[in-house]
Amino acid sequence: MAFEKLVEVIHSSVDAGWKDRNEAALASLFGSAEGRYPQAASGEIALRAPAMGGETGVSFAAYIHPSNPPSGAYSGLSFVIFPADGEPCLLGLVVGTQGLTPDEAILGRPGHARKTKAICGWLNRRYRKGSRIAWAKQDPTRTDISVPDEIKKEWFSHKAALDRYGKEVYALFRPTNDKAATEAALTALLDLLFEERGYGPLARWQPSAEEVRSGWLDCLMPGVERHEVKALLDFRRYVILQGPPGTGKTKMALDLLGDEYKG
Repeated sequence: MAFEKLVEVIHSSVDAGWKDRNEAALASLFGSAEGRYPQAASGEIALRAPAMGGETGVSFAAYIHPSNPPSGAYSGLSFVIFPADGEPCLLGLVVGTQGLTPDEAILGRPGHARKTKAICGWLNRRYRKGSRIAWAKQDPTRTDISVPDEIKKEWFSHKAALDRYGKEVYALFRPTNDKAATEAALTALLDLLFEERGYGPLARWQPSAEEVRSGWLDCLMPGVERHEVKALLDFRRYVILQGPPGTGKTKMALDLLGDEYKG
């Protein structure tokens, strides 16, 4: 599989060779021999994988925009892996601490935010066994809002990373021992990252890409029941219904008006 080396990095213990293993895993993603993406797509990202505990005191490996300097703070959209002792690495999508540029057009696009939320919703629905395994922020550009305290409590082994980068991360997946779930998360998140950069998977990977995409698309516009709207209106003055034409928004409003509020 295209993500074999990357899955191995995520599920292995954090020991020597962190940068080398991440370099090998990243290189395996490109080219016709074994990669998932065309070789040209490798020019859209650069690897930042400092020594364990270096630079910021929090270990990570990040796929960042290549316009960033080779060290120090970076900006724009990135895919990041945060290791933790004794369990698989935390992974997700992150805004650099230096801001949105050069990816403000991607990060500020409502469709990008909806897709990341749908991916995390799908991962929870399909792969969680008890505790939550994925989370997404409503708006990736809101770097003034941190990861909720409840997530930090649930994922305590990743506390250092969440405390340090809680305001920058906007989509997270916490792997379990289920490597199939990790591969699904990588497929969804990295396919989205490269799609936003203008590259799709190579032809032989298109079936797996479509299978995963169709899964999370089911969570893109979740259904809303009338009783849920009524429950919200019991303690607030308004509810916003969102959806394509013809899906019943107006009918729901009229039914509520007539049945629940007697006109």
